[in-house]
Order: sequence, then structure tokens, then C-alpha cells
Amino acid sequence: MEQDSESPPGQAMSDTALPGAAQPHGESRPHSGPLVRPRLPSLPRFPSQPERGVEQTELPAPYGPWMEIAHDLPQLIASRRLRSQVHQMPQLSTRHLRGREELHLAHLVLSFITMGYIWQEGEEGSVKVLPRNLAIPFWEVSQALGLPPILSHADFVLANWRRKDPNGSLEIENLDTIISLPGGESLRGFILVTFLVEKAAVPGIKAIVRAIRAILQLDEETLHQALQELAEAIGDMSKALKRMHDYVDPAVFYAVIRIFLSGWKDNPAMPQGLVYEGVSEEPMAYSGGSAAQSTVLHAFDEFLGIRHSGESNAFLHRMRDYMPPPHRAFVEEIRRAPSLKQHVLSSGDAGLCAAFNRCVSALADFRSYHITIVTKYITIAAAKAKVGRAEPGDGAGPSAGKPPSALETKGTGGSHIFSFLKSVRDTTREGTISV
Repeated sequence: MEQDSESPPGQAMSDTALPGAAQPHGESRPHSGPLVRPRLPSLPRFPSQPERGVEQTELPAPYGPWMEIAHDLPQLIASRRLRSQVHQMPQLSTRHLRGREELHLAHLVLSFITMGYIWQEGEEGSVKVLPRNLAIPFWEVSQALGLPPILSHADFVLANWRRKDPNGSLEIENLDTIISLPGGESLRGFILVTFLVEKAAVPGIKAIVRAIRAILQLDEETLHQALQELAEAIGDMSKALKRMHDYVDPAVFYAVIRIFLSGWKDNPAMPQGLVYEGVSEEPMAYSGGSAAQSTVLHAFDEFLGIRHSGESNAFLHRMRDYMPPPHRAFVEEIRRAPSLKQHVLSSGDAGLCAAFNRCVSALADFRSYHITIVTKYITIAAAKAKVGRAEPGDGAGPSAGKPPSALETKGTGGSHIFSFLKSVRDTTREGTISV
């Protein structure tokens, strides 16, 4: 498939299957590994994916009570009325949801309502029980999709965008979120810039598939070209990430937005986890949304043979449980594919080696820049908040008055943020091949 810069991240992988299915009779090809390898299942399209030119942003009529609350979340949270609204919400069956698009949209809606419900009063006013009229349908939808019952990267970014002009381009000026939380324009910018980082990765995902096919067919020219495209795509991800400065206020991100992305695993504000009423009498612990849940970064690591160490590796593998199952399958299939690094080493091709190293360097640079962003939006913002110089506005909501402290040194996924990010960056750098 040819590159398409307008492909949304969900579609990129739905159109991308790794090579390896049995060939028609009479055909053969050079190969490393078994001749017949299982074909990757097609990845689903997210509910935000254009379907015949129309993007679905509303659930069917029976789910009006959910949508009414979801569309009013920032105001309900700011006025501290969300919890009472949820308590009055009818117990709705999930049986009227048809197809994966509606299920993904329902997961998005219920996850946003849940995060607002938990964190309406800030970290010191969190609750221990999610009421059954929210917990049961959220659990059922999550089970149907193979996703955890919490807001994940797949909800927050991949499923939460729409075109303003259905025929327009996938640029930030023509994009908006479907569901929101406190944070106003900074929240919108954070979601959409992150989406554009994922969009920039699309040619890289397609290049990986072409590269694996080229390895199987011993096509060095195509492999070299695919590695060039991968390095360029990762570079474009870094350029997209730099737009965060233009659209997101650090004070608003730190004092307002961040708490709503926080989960109830490894979080001092909710040490026991959360009871999903009507689902389990015992509390359950889930990590909050995190860039570590991004399928593309896991795919790049597996393809380039990057091996992270100790706790960082364990955390990243746990984050795969927060991806849609077909995305996990995609990453696993890349892991099982012939080793690119071994192929490059055994080829003795200096040009191929240089192309490989450019990919690794681009990925390390991306991770270095991510550390720069985190420093600005968490460390520096936290220091300013402590001395009272932060002035969050922008539709802030109740938690703006007292910035959260429980996650000062942790990411929303629960990792020790700087030691994790630096470890992952450093092991990426170590993945280069010595010439």
C-alpha cells in the first residue's frame, strides 16, 4: 500500500498486515525462518475513523443520558455537580450498542465520565467506589473490546477527534475533540497535538511492514528505502511534538488537566484502587493514560530490536494491556518477525547499517525531546505552582486551586517518570550498531 499522509492512526494499522501468509501454488521466495507464518489479523478502525465520509460522534438514542453528561463534563466538574448527575443517571443496558465503532465511542464516553467522577474534588476528594449505573456498563463495554475499564491512550487520543469540515484535511485547524474535560483550549491542544504525533508515525508503521517483506525477499534496495522512510517518520513525530508549546499552557496542564489522566494503580491518592460496584466487591487497580500505551512506539522498539531494562521493560510490557487487542497482536507479530538487526549485521552492508542507525538515533532524539516536554510541563510547572506563580485559567475547574502533589514525580501511568524516560532513552541509544 502506498503512503497516505492523511491516514488516521487507526486506519494505518487496519490497512497494514505483516507479510508471511502462505504463497499461492508455484510461488516461492527466499526467506529466513519458516516459509509459512501466520498472517496478522486486520486491526480495527477506531470510532473516529471516517466511515463513508461521516464520523460518528453520537451514540444511539437509548444512550442519550450518557451523551448529555459527557458533552457537559467541564461545566459539571467545575460546578461540582457531576457526581450528583451520575447518581441520577439511569442504569442502561449495553445490548443496544452495535459494532466496534459504537463500542469504542461508548468506551470513550464512559471513561471520560469516570475520570471526571473520580477526580471532581481533586486528589484529596477521590472516591473509593464507582457507582453501578456507571461501573457495570463500563465494565461490559471494556470486556467486549478487550480494554481496561479506565481512560487509556486509545480513548483519549486515537478515538477522541473529529474533522470540523468532513472533507477537510487532518490538520489541527480542522480538528476538534469529541469529548472534553476541564482544561479548555489547552486540553484540546494536548489531545490533538498528541494525535498529530500518532499521525506522523503512520508512514513509519507502513515502512516497517515493507521492510519485513523486504527482509523475507532479500530485497536490500527496498529495505534501505523503508528504513529511510521510517527515520523520516520518526523525525516528523518530533516536529509534531514541538507544537505542544503553541497549544498547551504548562500551568493549565499541570494544575488542571493532569489529574484527570491519573489512574488508581501506584497512585498515593488512591492506594487501594477502585471498587467497580456490581462488578467486584474487591477494589481493582488500573494505570492512567500514558504515552507508554502508544502502539507505534512499541512497534518501533520491536522492529529495531531495542531492549529496555528492568523496571522500564516491565512497565512498558504492562502498558500493552491498555492497547486494543489487535494492536497488541500487531506488536507481537513484529516481535516474531525476522530480526532486522541480525539481518543488517549479517549483510555487512555499510549503507544499510547507517540507515538502521539513523532510525535508532531518530527514536532516541524523539525520546530526548519528550523528556524536554515533560520537564517543562511537569517539573518546572510544579515548581511554579509551589511558589504560587501558576495562574491557571482557561476553564480550569476545581482542582486548579490546589495543584496535585501525589504524582509530582510520577507519570499518569504510575511510573517514576524521569528515571523511566531517561532509562528508555538511554537503552534506545544503545541500540545502534557499531561500525
